[in-house]
Amino acid sequence: MTTAIEQRIAGRKHKEIFEQIRKQGTVSKIDLLEKSGLTGSTLTRTLEELTAQGVIAEAGFGESTGGRRPILYTVNPDYAYVFGLDISRMYSKLILFDLQLSKLDSKRWVMTEDVTPEVLLEEIVAEARAMLDRRSLPADKVLGMGIGAVGPLDRASGMLLEPLHFAAAGWKNVSVTGFLESRLGFPVLLDNGANTALIGESWSDRERDYRHLLYVHVGVGLRSAMMTNGQVVYGAVDMEGSIGQMIIQTDGPRLWNHGNFGALESYVSIHALEQQAQARLKQGRDSLLLRLEPDPEKIGFAHLQKALQAGDPLTVELFTQAATYFGIGLSNLLNILHPEKVILGGALIGGHTGFFHTATRVAIQRTYYYPKYQVVFSQGALGEEALATGAALLIVNKLSAV
Repeated sequence: MTTAIEQRIAGRKHKEIFEQIRKQGTVSKIDLLEKSGLTGSTLTRTLEELTAQGVIAEAGFGESTGGRRPILYTVNPDYAYVFGLDISRMYSKLILFDLQLSKLDSKRWVMTEDVTPEVLLEEIVAEARAMLDRRSLPADKVLGMGIGAVGPLDRASGMLLEPLHFAAAGWKNVSVTGFLESRLGFPVLLDNGANTALIGESWSDRERDYRHLLYVHVGVGLRSAMMTNGQVVYGAVDMEGSIGQMIIQTDGPRLWNHGNFGALESYVSIHALEQQAQARLKQGRDSLLLRLEPDPEKIGFAHLQKALQAGDPLTVELFTQAATYFGIGLSNLLNILHPEKVILGGALIGGHTGFFHTATRVAIQRTYYYPKYQVVFSQGALGEEALATGAALLIVNKLSAV
């Protein structure tokens, strides 16, 4: 019978020592003694048991402070392996990590109209097995697979409910974890992608120890997550896209005949930018876009990205306008939530530095308690791999769960 992830490390003090080592990367026995509050003999026994189990390993010796050089400990990267999976509307990505969260392999899928749930899940199973085969790793060396996906979803049942704007049909009531667990034979956990991205970014910046974090993903839709005291804040229902329904203008447009009129996503999303560009071109505006694609109705985000990089005036205008609206929405969040740090990700944020700078400047201008209330803005350290990395951490964090 397979041992549950939470039961692999037995005992609270063993879990606490493992977690301290994991967070610090490499740590000396002396530091562990100071921070753990354990007696020397208890700490020694705990370290010996964790080392014998293979969860941690000795990593040489530290600098001497007058006596013998202290032994250093680190997480054993080969104790187990973990998959992180990002299921998003534009791209999906599978990454294989070791226990130190070093990336070993990855696979990316473009989410075209042919990539139905059945197609994607079958390919994920095949690719996961191929990644293990390439490294001669048996499936029982895999701790599990974490998934960060577009919501809304049901974390408990592992099901995607009714996510919008996938190119392919069929993305409704998809039992993701059940399918993958039955085919792969190891645990699979599901959370929404905004949450896993925030978990991943928080882990990458763990030395700073921010207590209150906000993450906003700006792409096909708007997705957000909040963390306080190191824990993701979950609401009564999982509706990660609700930020996109924040009303910016009561008599404004409605995107795709869905949601609120004048909602933030009607001004700040890939589809909103595409519609704005198409409308301006039909009105007779000149633009490089027409040299890239003569038919205004066929203008897509790829065309906008090329025109933006070339400095096309119309495209720059549209992105600046979207960034300004996003900054207004972001200021509303700051005035309500007061996070210490805000991490912004997604295609619109990463596509052009001007979007990030315009949005954050507008947000600060409209934040009520500024400058008394200071907030740090970041584009994150993990980029497009934040969702998959955080998804893998859903699994690894279970080792320390009591």
